[in-house]
Amino acid sequence: MAQENGLFIYGIVPSDVEPTPEAEGVGSPPGEVTAVRHGKLAALVSEVGLEEPLGRPDDLTAYERLLDGTAVVAPVLPVRFGTVVTGADAVEDLLAAHQDRFAAALDEFEDRLQYTVHGRFDEQEFISGFLAENASAAALADEVRGRPEIESREQRIRLGEMISQAVELRREAENRDLIDAVGRYAVADAPLPPSHELDAVRVSFLVAGDEEDEFVRAVEDFAEQRRDLIRMRLIGPLAPYDFVSAHQLVE
Repeated sequence: MAQENGLFIYGIVPSDVEPTPEAEGVGSPPGEVTAVRHGKLAALVSEVGLEEPLGRPDDLTAYERLLDGTAVVAPVLPVRFGTVVTGADAVEDLLAAHQDRFAAALDEFEDRLQYTVHGRFDEQEFISGFLAENASAAALADEVRGRPEIESREQRIRLGEMISQAVELRREAENRDLIDAVGRYAVADAPLPPSHELDAVRVSFLVAGDEEDEFVRAVEDFAEQRRDLIRMRLIGPLAPYDFVSAHQLVE
């Protein structure tokens, strides 16, 4: 029995956007990326088997690579990863039903890119600084030092809770400080949930093209001031995942 195919939708773009010939989609082997057009809009799609499991790391990488590469040259509204419809007619129906709303969103994201700042505390540096400032925690640390874990379990749990709370409070402060320091060069910001217990900052910014250099310099300055405590990464330019998703625009 022949496999039934559908279309994986990556994102919504203006109708004049053309996928590059070398663009590769999800699946194994990777599908060819094409555009389904309707009026002022197009959807970037590739053919996939309806029974084909998606979600491998290579699939997510292909999805992000296509959207991030597109965002550098044209506005794009990312569609939630894994969105598959039965065929081109279904894609055209989606575009027709939301033509004005999608077109307005694309206008809003013209010449704007996402950057995400992600920093993680150096564990030893953070704990050393915390114990130097907190006498109660330092006393607990002295109490458990050199003792068998089973004998000091209660104290270790209390100390761990104190450190965890301190990380959370410092993370909130660092996110605020980051937004204060670089937010003037961004159109919008979106603080994100931590992805690790030692996350220090995790914020996405929507940046206009003519502010990119200033934004990057401001992030570098922020990171330099904290380089002994926080290992910082600037991720981007990206499609505006944290500011718009086309599936969220559909009621």
